[in-house]
Amino acid sequence: MKKIAIITGASSGIGKEFAQQVAQNYSFDEIWIIARREDKLIELAASINEKKNFEEVRPVAMDISGREGVEAFRKFLQVEDEKLRKVESGIEIGLLINNAGFGTYGPFADTSINRQMEMIELNCTTVTGICGIALPYLKKGSVIINTASLAAFLPLGNFAVYAASKSYVLSFSLALAAEVKDRGIKVCALCPGSVSSEFANVASNGARKEVKGGFPPQKVVSQCLKRAFKGKKIALYRPKWRFSAFMSRFVGRYFGARFTYKHHKRPRKPDADMLNKEQEVSLSDFN
Repeated sequence: MKKIAIITGASSGIGKEFAQQVAQNYSFDEIWIIARREDKLIELAASINEKKNFEEVRPVAMDISGREGVEAFRKFLQVEDEKLRKVESGIEIGLLINNAGFGTYGPFADTSINRQMEMIELNCTTVTGICGIALPYLKKGSVIINTASLAAFLPLGNFAVYAASKSYVLSFSLALAAEVKDRGIKVCALCPGSVSSEFANVASNGARKEVKGGFPPQKVVSQCLKRAFKGKKIALYRPKWRFSAFMSRFVGRYFGARFTYKHHKRPRKPDADMLNKEQEVSLSDFN
């Protein structure tokens, strides 16, 4: 049985750091790093394998977004399992890290609905589907880490769909942890605040290149891995993050959303389809 670690969204940021730390500090026969950007994955795998002097990290370029992406992952896993069963009785997933995801800044009405739906597909549908497909391959002692967010604890204006999607990830992770506890499988939700990554560049559509006040990911990832293998359900590294999560219990949900909408503005360049929509509206004035 070949013991595998799987990390999605591994081409940069938190996912990249997960790959580096898992390879350095944990024992797996292979580590599959999954993302769409093949060049980034190959570069990362080569860097880690060179340090380890062993072909342990395997880059897997794949779009896992939505139902089609989940089905692609299912087929890939089944093919690999069938190959291994001919020589060493198949695959065991010792660690599954669902890290792939993204956000969008700005009021809901001002943001591309297509982009918002894509976010739900990746942040919610993909996480759910991959967990479901992976479960039969998980054994006693296996660990699932789902990357949620500090935004999961309260509805947020100018961040409405992202916060809602990460609230789903947190709720799902806790419920799944309760359901698989008797099988000896551990589930942990990583709930970081601002971390240095490409998140802001994507969320702002290029208007903000770096996360404002971003915290380096190394200690965030290290603590999450330690807590997850100890069976802890939530990982919140910084004291200010833990305080914010705790205080969210005492803040009215609508008040939190309204306050952040009014006072936590985030820059965003208009999406192409939003510009087209604005043009259509302005042209309609002359019809």
